Amino acid sequence: MYFRNLLYDKGIFKSTSFGIPIICIGNLSVGGTGKTPHTEYLVRLLKRNYHIAILSRGYGRKSKGYILSNEEATAETLGDEPLQFYSKFGEEIIVAVDENRVEGVQNLIRDVNPEIVLLDDAFQHRAIKAGFYILLTPYEDLFTDDYILPAGNLRESRKGVERANIVVVTKCPNELNLKNKNIIISNINSLSKVKVYFSSVEYDNKIYGVDELDLESIYGQKIVMVTGIANPKPMVEYLKDKVQIEEHLAFSDHYNFTEKEVSLIKEKAKDKLILTTEKDYMRLQQFEFLRENLYYLPIQIRMDKPNEFNQEIQQFINRF
Repeated sequence: MYFRNLLYDKGIFKSTSFGIPIICIGNLSVGGTGKTPHTEYLVRLLKRNYHIAILSRGYGRKSKGYILSNEEATAETLGDEPLQFYSKFGEEIIVAVDENRVEGVQNLIRDVNPEIVLLDDAFQHRAIKAGFYILLTPYEDLFTDDYILPAGNLRESRKGVERANIVVVTKCPNELNLKNKNIIISNINSLSKVKVYFSSVEYDNKIYGVDELDLESIYGQKIVMVTGIANPKPMVEYLKDKVQIEEHLAFSDHYNFTEKEVSLIKEKAKDKLILTTEKDYMRLQQFEFLRENLYYLPIQIRMDKPNEFNQEIQQFINRF
């Protein structure tokens, strides 16, 4: 990765840019940094005024090449995260997948002519030149304290922060004080004089499946929890004083569940409610025998300085 980045930095490898606003949401590390809810934040911010397209690689899908979302889309054809975007926002936005981001944007311009493209998880895709880069780093695993694989979790060196226009420290505790924020900002700014924001996770007060239920309506109940995400710990912590997690079946990130494994989940749950993440629901909902008891708990992110953050995004878009 070092030599590849060096060749791009020296201009030996060329990046393709486009004449429309392209915003990249990505990270330097492997694992969950919150790209999906931050992408959804941008969609909510922009969709009323602009024709938006999200372009993702479609990690974990069984298809290849460029695919536009439609009503027949599944996690197997799009991937779980793109399907989540499409399921949530429907015809309000365009969702597409293509492992080749340059060709993906070219196809989007040809097919739907979006006004803005959001690149999901494309920070290391140097073949395409976005106009604005948002780098995410989780509070409990800051890239400033991390090392390149295999010694740590970084995909590339900390120097990669120099490509970012904004850094967002994600998954922050609600009680994070100004002193600790300033320490984090100082550590990041020692590498790059970039604007730093902080965000935290907010859980919905409802769970969703075949119907909607108030989260309060299941307080005290025994449930089975199923997760296939990088770090389920925050969700477990949030739920532990609300429900009785009789069993937590934890799978690896983007896990492709087999019918045998889902049958085992159903057997363990019996008639109990099965609670999962929104991303995992995209993959589990295909199993009809599970749907009756299957629900997911959505999340959104809360920015510490939303007006300032939103203004920076708008100022970038206004340049076009």
